[in-house]
Amino acid sequence: MVRAPLASRSTVQAILKASHRTHCGCPVCSTVAHAPADILAAGMAIRSGGRSRQPQGTRSYATPVDQPKEYAFEVAASNLRFGEGEVGMDFKNQGATKVGVYTDSTVAKLLPMQMAIESLELAGVPYEIYDKTRVEPNQTSWTEAINFAKQHDFSHFLAVGGGSVIDTCKVANLFTCYPDAELLDFVNAPIGKGLPINKILRPLIAVPTTAGTGSETTGTAIFDYSPLSAKTGIANRAMRPLLGIVDPLNTDSCPREVHISSGLDVLFHALESWTAIPYTERTPRPSNPMYRPAYQGRNPVSDVFSEWALRQTVKYLPRVARDGSDYEAKSSMLYATSHQYSSETCAYYSLFISLASTFAGIGFGNAGVHLCHGISYPISGLNYSKGKYQHPGYVVDHPIVPHGISVALTGPAVFSFTAPSAPDRHRQAAEIFNEFQPDGIDTSRVADVDIGPLLHDRIARFLVGLDVPRGLNAIGYKDSDITELVTGTLPQRRVLDLAPGFSGNDGREELSRIIEQAMSF
Repeated sequence: MVRAPLASRSTVQAILKASHRTHCGCPVCSTVAHAPADILAAGMAIRSGGRSRQPQGTRSYATPVDQPKEYAFEVAASNLRFGEGEVGMDFKNQGATKVGVYTDSTVAKLLPMQMAIESLELAGVPYEIYDKTRVEPNQTSWTEAINFAKQHDFSHFLAVGGGSVIDTCKVANLFTCYPDAELLDFVNAPIGKGLPINKILRPLIAVPTTAGTGSETTGTAIFDYSPLSAKTGIANRAMRPLLGIVDPLNTDSCPREVHISSGLDVLFHALESWTAIPYTERTPRPSNPMYRPAYQGRNPVSDVFSEWALRQTVKYLPRVARDGSDYEAKSSMLYATSHQYSSETCAYYSLFISLASTFAGIGFGNAGVHLCHGISYPISGLNYSKGKYQHPGYVVDHPIVPHGISVALTGPAVFSFTAPSAPDRHRQAAEIFNEFQPDGIDTSRVADVDIGPLLHDRIARFLVGLDVPRGLNAIGYKDSDITELVTGTLPQRRVLDLAPGFSGNDGREELSRIIEQAMSF
């Protein structure tokens, strides 16, 4: 056998030099020629508190180099308390002079609201109640809630309710601090101006009464923007509640359909943040850390929360959705030995769903969501003029596709589309569904090219088991509506830009295929 000649020293050096030029460009990396100087500069900067002069020819230790992609991610979430709340003492400790209590007309009559008011009165904290929050708020309902807050100039805010209530309370707080701003000033671009929030807002405590949105952990608020027949919102870490009080017993009053819809929001928060593009692929990189978006792309920390929330929701949501006669079976599945059903068992299940909601909120609040949520916004908005669908279990005076349902309707088609972008990650999601609802297919033996169809079928089967309408046709949409649904989705760049599988274009063609497939499953 004839051996190939050994490479010369100069050839090896040339290869090494070329390889070192392909570094990632983050502030930690450097070229070979500058490595010692950069290390010296970093040490000098640390010792001097950042005041040392940089050696000539080197870059500042904390200044990003000019590369288009992101090199860092941030982790942010509200403070959380699990268990019964003590909001009265909390506000008294903070020196509150008047608390704006936001809720809706249904929750206003229920135990969580009664407990909150009793706590405020016991602590001697003044308050005013706003109970006109609209379920699935729009710009009109937001404006009314904002005007109420401006009228009273609250020192603190309390939200008792689901995601609609918490989101409305967030914007009431925001515009109390920016009384001269217009509603669209802070709304995500390109629908709004997307201005940064530079002020520290007033303290807000959120008490969720549904296990779904995770709004108690995030700086996001969503509303129906009627001129576009689509949802949009404001996303900024400054709007995060100071404290979220997660008490599983607060969800006891939810109808079955509300439990299911809220739980589906948890499910797709987890799935979308788990499969979003990596934060290192997000562009453009912010010119200043204050401009780094709340939705950053998946990262090692968000993965932990998203995967756990996905597993808990797939495991527990079907059990929570079952009727009362199934409690004994649920408890026997929970414990190694058979137990009599008790309120503790119910609280245990509710705890896991509540925790899953909160964990998913932390996951998607830092990673972001993508296609299911992006497409859900026109699904909800166009419903007022198209199918006028009204989901059971919601006591409202207007057509409504609940948020969790609108997100779930495209779920099977979306993840069939995104699977080729990261087969292993989608395989893991498919295996979680199979773990709790086995179908006899060995996920590990499925080829990468077939993971998308497999995950499509497992998500669809999960949804059918929860009595979710089987596609967009089931709520009144037709193939002739696809163009309008695509048009309503395209402005949602905040979430679409985190979607895998869009090869450098706006995604119109891909969205059309996804929505067409989502017409039925």
